[in-house]
Parts: sequence; C-alpha cells; structure tokens
Amino acid sequence: MAVTGEKPTGAKARPGRPRKAPAPLPPWVDGFLDMIVAERAASANTRDAYRRDLGDVAAFLAAQARPALDRASSDDLRAYLDHLAADQVKAKSSVRTVARRLSALRQYYKFLVSEGVRAEDPASVLDTPRQGRPLPKILGEADVVALLAAASRRGAPEGRRLNALLEILYATGLRVSELVGLPVAALMRDGRALVVRGKGGKERLVPLSVPAREALTAYLPDRPYFMTPGRESKQQHYLFPSRAAAGVLTRQRFGQLLKELAMEAGLPPSKVSPHVLRHCFATHLLDHGADLRSVQKMLGHADIGTTQIYTHVVGERLKQTVERHHPLARGGPKKG
Repeated sequence: MAVTGEKPTGAKARPGRPRKAPAPLPPWVDGFLDMIVAERAASANTRDAYRRDLGDVAAFLAAQARPALDRASSDDLRAYLDHLAADQVKAKSSVRTVARRLSALRQYYKFLVSEGVRAEDPASVLDTPRQGRPLPKILGEADVVALLAAASRRGAPEGRRLNALLEILYATGLRVSELVGLPVAALMRDGRALVVRGKGGKERLVPLSVPAREALTAYLPDRPYFMTPGRESKQQHYLFPSRAAAGVLTRQRFGQLLKELAMEAGLPPSKVSPHVLRHCFATHLLDHGADLRSVQKMLGHADIGTTQIYTHVVGERLKQTVERHHPLARGGPKKG
C-alpha cells in the first residue's frame, strides 16, 4: 500500500491531550536558529528543541488573540509562563520545561534586539523559576558488572559491537550522541584514548580502560559486517556504522539494545539507559577517589558546578550506609 502524508479514512484519533494547531512562526525565528547553529555550534537536536519551544509560545499567543511572537510584550510572556505554571500544578509541565522555554525566549529576544528588530527586550524582566536538582539515577557497581558480563557473553558481530559500546561508555562516560557518532579517526593510533568532539565543537582527550580496549579490538574486524555494499562511503567514517538509513547506529537503537541486555542481566530495563551509565561512570570514579576536576574534563562539562551534583550522590550514599550500619543510627545502644 502506498504511504501518503494523510491519515487513512476511519483511523482512530490517538487519545490524550489534543494537540495545538501550530501557529505560524515569524521569519526571524529561522534567522535565530541559524545563528545558534553557526555561532554557537548548537546541535540539530538543540535547534529542533528551540523551534518547538518558540512554537509553543507562538501557539499560546495566537490562541489568546495576543500579539505575535516577535511583537509580544512582557505581560504577554508572563501570561504564557502563568499558563505553564498552571500546567505544572496539573503535572503537565515540569519546572525544567518552564526554565528551558524561558531560556529560549531570552535568547530569541536578545537576538531580535541585536538585529535591530526590537528596541526593547520583553524577556529581560521575567523571573526564572526555581528548580531543584534531582540527584542522578545510577546503578550499583555490582549491577554494572552484571551488565558488562551479559554483554561479554554475547557472540556474533552484533554482540561484540554491543560489548564494545558498553565497555567504552562505562570507561569514558561519553554522552550517547558522542558515543554512537564517534568517527574512526577519534581512536588514537595506540588505541589507548579517544579524541571526542563534544558540545560546542570542543575536543577532549578521554582515556580507554584495558577492558574497553580489548572489547574494541575484538569488535573492529566486524565493522564491515555493518556496512551495506554501495553505501560504504557514507558508513566508513563511523566507528559504529549501521546498515540502517542513517548509516550509523542511532542513540535510540542503542538505548533499546541496552534494555534488552538489562533483561539478560536480571536488571529492570527501566533503570538502564545510556545516560544512567554516564552517571555511573562519574559516581563510581568519585567513589574510588578520583578528583572532581578530572571527572569534569572527561565528562566534557564546561562548568564544574555541573559535575558537583555527583558529589551529592556520593554523599547521599555514604549517609545511607551510615544509617544502615552505625549502631546508634537505628536505635542501637546509647550511653546511660
């Protein structure tokens, strides 16, 4: 059957919250999005997220018969934030969502002022919502060992590729987009480290553990297996090519493979993801005495404040250990 962009007649509408009709975005939005890509090296995902955020504001303004996005006032934007706050009470919008959209608005209006489109910045007087920082979710070291053991038991090219991916992820703490998008040239000649291009195009050198190097060495002869005859020119650039349309293993597919592996290892799939393993890398390093600056550099954090959240994880776990085992913590013997 031919596939068209229209829904088949009689198709059932998906239940849930009705979608807003997309409001037309001012032409300046495209210029703004092009600017953050060209000048700030924003990724395609970031560009798409900013477009969605600005589109949500534009849709609200249109539904409320308020001025369009490029002519909105501070009061219009406050009305939008109040609308998000009401959604937050109904658990439809998180504090993080509100903060992110406010950030998109601030950057957009600064762009309009810099281009001479507006004389004033209506977002400059808006307050940022307070947001707590939830502690990162992690797995215990024994759980990670079980996951690695399950991966090492897999044979065939698919198993060796997954084992290499997992060993590298736990050894380096790479972001999943950095991991699956690694070019072959990222691997140093001696195989002991990777040169990773992270956010903003910044490069960092990340060492590989012995198990990661061994898993990578075992996988490399299998790379041609994941290439399609006639499409090698697109695929051979990547360390982890794929026969899929993208030519490279996608982060979504890697996430699915990790959840399958979690089941094999006897772990709840809902608790295992590439980002959780990035958190495990950082937390377990700190557990074993690594200094915060080194962890910051390996994670590619521009601000050490971002890395410090892991010290709270270590502190919380230490507190729980004391509460479980200290004789006075659970109503043990006390001095008379």
